Amino acid sequence: MTTRKTKKPKTLSAAQADQLYARIAAERPNPKSDLEYVNAYTLLVAVVLSAQATDLGVNKATGPLFASVRDPAAMVELGEEKLAQAIRTIGLYKTKAKNVIALSRILLAQHGGQVPDDRAALEALPGVGRKTANVVLNIAFGHHTIAVDTHCFRLGNRTGLAPGKTVLEVEEGLLRITPKRWGRDAHHFLILHGRYVCKARKPECQRCCIRDLCLFDAKTI
Repeated sequence: MTTRKTKKPKTLSAAQADQLYARIAAERPNPKSDLEYVNAYTLLVAVVLSAQATDLGVNKATGPLFASVRDPAAMVELGEEKLAQAIRTIGLYKTKAKNVIALSRILLAQHGGQVPDDRAALEALPGVGRKTANVVLNIAFGHHTIAVDTHCFRLGNRTGLAPGKTVLEVEEGLLRITPKRWGRDAHHFLILHGRYVCKARKPECQRCCIRDLCLFDAKTI
């Protein structure tokens, strides 16, 4: 009995990857998260709230909230019930309110009220997974992490930059192929390009700056 060999996906070279980032960076030289925040703590809260929700929807709820609640002590004082009411327009708001209050208590008890610059400590917080930790480590502390959301996952596979069947595979592939000079903003470049150009259903290949580099077979005209 013969076994069928799995066809290895096409991938970009290191030089092509560097050129891909260079072109995207030229279009968006100062990329940043669409989530609004005022410090590392509010960033952490905003990212936790953004799970299965849009950044715009989160910002509408957190704008009034962060006007007065900007640290774990103030959040705990606000309480779960009032927090839930403040974020009730966000999906899964009751569970998220519970997690935010719980993580705030842990920050006060174990980290002096500060957001830890440590992956394991972040992922130990309620409601914080690998992607959330990557966002906080990158934006708040400058780590060259890549938070793979649906946009990064799509671009990693579609362009040939870092093909993978799982989020972790794509993340590891992106970390390997991304030149150091682009590491700080890599996931912002990919997210924004995926959100506004390389869209899931109707990618706008006709105006894409990396059209000739991209290995996507079904480019739109």
